[in-house]
Amino acid sequence: MKLTYILPVLVLLINVACKGQQQTNQKPPNIVWIVSEDNSKHYLKLFDKNGIETPNIEALAEHGVQFNRVFSNAPVCSVARSTIISGCYAPRTGAQFHRRSELVPMPDSLRMFPAYLRDAGYYTVNNSKEDYNFKKSDQVWNESSAKGTWKNRQQDQPFFYVHNIGTTHESRLHFPESDIIDAPTTANVNEYTVQPNHPNTKLFRYTNARYRDRIKEMDGELGEVVKALEADGQLENTFIFYYGDHGGVLPGSKGYLYETGLHVPMVVRVPENYKNMIDLKIGSQTDRFVSFIDLAPTVLNLAGVQVPKQIDGKPVFGNGVDTKKIDGEDVAYGYADRFDEKYDMVRSVRKGKYKYIRSYNPFNFDGLMNNYRYKQAAYREWKEMYEDGKLNGVESSFFKSRTPEMLFDVENDPYETTNLAADPNFISSLEEMRDLLNEWVTGMPDLSFYPEFYLVENAFDNPVQFGRTHKKNIQNYIKTANLMLQDPATVQADLKKQLRSTDPWQRYWALIVCSSFGEKINVLTPAIKEIAENDEQGINRVRAAEYLGLIKAVDPTTVMIEALYSAKHETEALLILNSIVLLNSHDYGYNFDIDENKINSAFRTEKSEVLRRIEFLNSEL
Repeated sequence: MKLTYILPVLVLLINVACKGQQQTNQKPPNIVWIVSEDNSKHYLKLFDKNGIETPNIEALAEHGVQFNRVFSNAPVCSVARSTIISGCYAPRTGAQFHRRSELVPMPDSLRMFPAYLRDAGYYTVNNSKEDYNFKKSDQVWNESSAKGTWKNRQQDQPFFYVHNIGTTHESRLHFPESDIIDAPTTANVNEYTVQPNHPNTKLFRYTNARYRDRIKEMDGELGEVVKALEADGQLENTFIFYYGDHGGVLPGSKGYLYETGLHVPMVVRVPENYKNMIDLKIGSQTDRFVSFIDLAPTVLNLAGVQVPKQIDGKPVFGNGVDTKKIDGEDVAYGYADRFDEKYDMVRSVRKGKYKYIRSYNPFNFDGLMNNYRYKQAAYREWKEMYEDGKLNGVESSFFKSRTPEMLFDVENDPYETTNLAADPNFISSLEEMRDLLNEWVTGMPDLSFYPEFYLVENAFDNPVQFGRTHKKNIQNYIKTANLMLQDPATVQADLKKQLRSTDPWQRYWALIVCSSFGEKINVLTPAIKEIAENDEQGINRVRAAEYLGLIKAVDPTTVMIEALYSAKHETEALLILNSIVLLNSHDYGYNFDIDENKINSAFRTEKSEVLRRIEFLNSEL
């Protein structure tokens, strides 16, 4: 072979070897997360034209990558953060309820992911919010407090630092209506468009501007963290992630599986000394889908730590990532169960531009009373305007029962106001999304097909193992729940059979399906009356009475109140009260005179969510 051919080959081999040696010997990068509470992407101008400018976040994007398709798997703090810290879907692990009634163990000997970083020599710091639904070992953080800092590490020790900013938290919008005059906003109240499902009132315009003021303030606090890293000489050694911990907090976002509750902003600043570790161009944007289950494995991958096989997520960038495969996986899942005292069960899947939402209790309308939500004046005004008949159809939908399936084109309908599920032009998309979601809830399996109080008693010692053992049962409950997607006349015989099942949770789901059909299934009313009077499970008597109340066949109050008085578990009482609050609402109008002293004394604690529900109901009398 001629020398002219050999020399270029040798040079290439030497360069490849040197680069490999450099990567092998390179010190692991620092990784910093700056997390803002309750921010969806819709309110930052970097991501949406209706947002406010955030110069510090924008500066991160100029030196990194803007991720346009990042999704929290849950629209509320503890469930979202439990998903992040474990890298696992919460309905699989028993961490799906906010606030938790009981802490659950991490699944299958998995540890919270910062523990693996500590094993690899990282100094791990959380400043300072945790809010996990899992039991936490002492090996997760070197520091976790409001004073936590990377500066306490050993010299040259790499660090993982989480900085939480509460400036945009929902509580910051709990202001009196008099603030419209007494506390003017910096942001122009007429500059931002009120989203189409909200009434365009003075209060909503002010709330929009005030929220953007908080986002601007948050951006300044983020900038201070970046300055501190630069002053410490660590800026170009550190990957800086900025993201929102879930959506919110304008009405109908936090706590709901709409895009405003799940679709969050994320920017990753890439340090000069480690730009070889990421396949994406500095200063670029990407539509690569990222879910919160992916954050832990991505950090572990950047740190050179093996990702545990028990984690549901995957690294979305860094060394060894198959970028072509990642870019082709444009799917994200979401879940909503109990938030404080309010129960629901909703699942979602986003694929490309389509969003599918499956409501397993579709008669539970979105605006059902939740005390913490309604501390916000805009929520209260919205509800009052509905009850006074002052809203249009789109604005009223928050207070109306949902359809079991909803399909949205979120690129053309970002606030999910036009349900395409019944449109024959979208039947193939609907069926594809339905199949995706069914495969997901079945495969986990999704523990929420059992009531929470049953899980607390029977599953929370080892939720994942319980799911494996009862996977066949859960598949059967899913099959029953999906009867509500068919024609009621077609499934009538199957429902009648399930109402007579010896399995109480088959009866439970058959009753829920009947309530979703309402009067279309009234031929089964006699069988449901029998359950309301005689079922051994109090919650099934309540579900039967709920159906009878929804169709206004029988006054459900006596059955429901008696079941409440005999409830043995706090979450059982809460689930019963959810049905009571539904039937007490404006469109149904049943009155429930509840004697607080007859409630199990164990539920009557100072911060009891049961008492919160009863106080609300008594105030409605």
